[in-house]
Amino acid sequence: MSNAKGDRRERELVNELDEAGFAVMRAPASGSATDRELPDVLAGDDGDFYAIEAKSSAGDPIYLTGEEVEALVYFARNFGAKPRIGVRFDREAWYFFHPGDLHVTDGGNYRVKKETALGEGTDLDELTGQSARTQLDQYDA
Repeated sequence: MSNAKGDRRERELVNELDEAGFAVMRAPASGSATDRELPDVLAGDDGDFYAIEAKSSAGDPIYLTGEEVEALVYFARNFGAKPRIGVRFDREAWYFFHPGDLHVTDGGNYRVKKETALGEGTDLDELTGQSARTQLDQYDA
């Protein structure tokens, strides 16, 4: 993903979180503007705080290095936020994962496939508390 496209996607995420009522900020050029590893987006609302590493892709899948994920978890823990990986595939919505829920490759990287995002990811409404996921096993037969 180009930097311009990544920046545009991060701004899009910030705007969507803002519209959902979250206090939100983007850390532009996170990783290159400082020696400290920072998440791409920080968001909070009424006691829920998130440190988000945002990734987008036209293709499939999205990969993150082990170092990226470790830095996110470290920052989130010290900041008092919940670490989340936000992924967006072209023509799809944002989906969010706790780092511990991602597939780890043999090389120690993390991977999110499009079908995994669509089937198992938390969407923005669920992340922001505007809806809750209902699964088939929650219904009585």
